[in-house]
Amino acid sequence: MNNQIKLARQAGWLYFLLIPFGVFGILYIPHHFFVENDIKATIDNIKACELLFRFGIISAIITQLIQIAAVLALFKLLKDVHKHAAIIMLVSILVAVPIALLNELNFFAVLESLDNPQLVRLFINLHETGVFIAQIFWGIWLFPMGWLVYRSQFIPKWIGILLMIACFGYLIDSFVEFLNYDLGFVLSEITFLGEPALVFYLIIKGIKK
Repeated sequence: MNNQIKLARQAGWLYFLLIPFGVFGILYIPHHFFVENDIKATIDNIKACELLFRFGIISAIITQLIQIAAVLALFKLLKDVHKHAAIIMLVSILVAVPIALLNELNFFAVLESLDNPQLVRLFINLHETGVFIAQIFWGIWLFPMGWLVYRSQFIPKWIGILLMIACFGYLIDSFVEFLNYDLGFVLSEITFLGEPALVFYLIIKGIKK
């Protein structure tokens, strides 16, 4: 039991580390540098602080490496609940990680194309699309994880329910983007609560004895 509690807290801390690296590399950097409908201003922003832009790329890469470690810890914690569901959870992230890593090539291409605004716009758009493709699998992994948490008896069921709901938030956001439709809001910003709930429960409580 002590080993399981230790494993749960390890998984919680790894999951927690995704927050600062992911927020900086995947959310902050695009919002900081990119000016909507003004590629010249975007290029000027990148040229003015190229090092910060590169740190964003590194942060996004580190996020994916941490994601592998986090899902492996969660797999060890939850595999005895239902092994096949745990494998689906694991595979979903192992599919998402290479997509997200390769997607960062678009930002390296941006740095190589700063004298060509059309190419910069193309690579930025490709990177955004790549994030939404990876997000499909970031959503999919939450459903088996939520189901495993719900059945586990050592993590509260309500966290499992919230995780399964979060799955559909990410999926709907991705497909809405692919259809070029504007909902007027980002659904995953409403449905994400299961993830921080799981993180803080694992860090603080570990698991129920």
